[in-house]
Amino acid sequence: MLGCLVAGRLVQTDPLRVAGDKFVFNLADYESVNHVVVFLLGTEPFPAGMGGAVYFSFPDPAAGGQVWQLLGFITNEKPSAIFKISGLKAGEAGGAHPFGTMGAASPAISMAQVGVSVELLDQLAQQTPVSAATVSTVDPFMQFTQKMLDSLYNFACSFSVTQAQMTPSPSETFIPSSCILRWYENFQRRLAQNPTFWKS
Repeated sequence: MLGCLVAGRLVQTDPLRVAGDKFVFNLADYESVNHVVVFLLGTEPFPAGMGGAVYFSFPDPAAGGQVWQLLGFITNEKPSAIFKISGLKAGEAGGAHPFGTMGAASPAISMAQVGVSVELLDQLAQQTPVSAATVSTVDPFMQFTQKMLDSLYNFACSFSVTQAQMTPSPSETFIPSSCILRWYENFQRRLAQNPTFWKS
């Protein structure tokens, strides 16, 4: 009925059924996982009026159990979803979840788990997933550009010296780092006002 996919790994299509309406996928080496895709296999749809709430849990050494966090949901109309989990490992504490102590009682306590709980669509619509699980919808080129500019600024600043430390060098042209920062802040401001201005 359900599948789970992590980049670079075999697809999991055999979740552990921990209750009649609850399924769990184990994720070994979860520290290296950035995103997870949960999907319906197409062999068996959800019952009418039902969908699957998708949760992620990881070991909490301090409490000796699992921290569960709601990622989102899938339905017959939206049979797959991708979730970002890399920011959740040390993030917000988990809230209420339908898995009780099943994760803590499981031998997979040293692993992360992806849980799917079959629930009414009305209930799914009222739940609030953790914000960090939402995959960015920003244009990939825009993301690359922002990261590149951050890298350029950080790289340039690594060579910074105070005026007292400067030595005469006729072959070098010095640019104040503040001008790069001002340009970057202006770029960010223009981007906030018009996210597509850089395409023109």
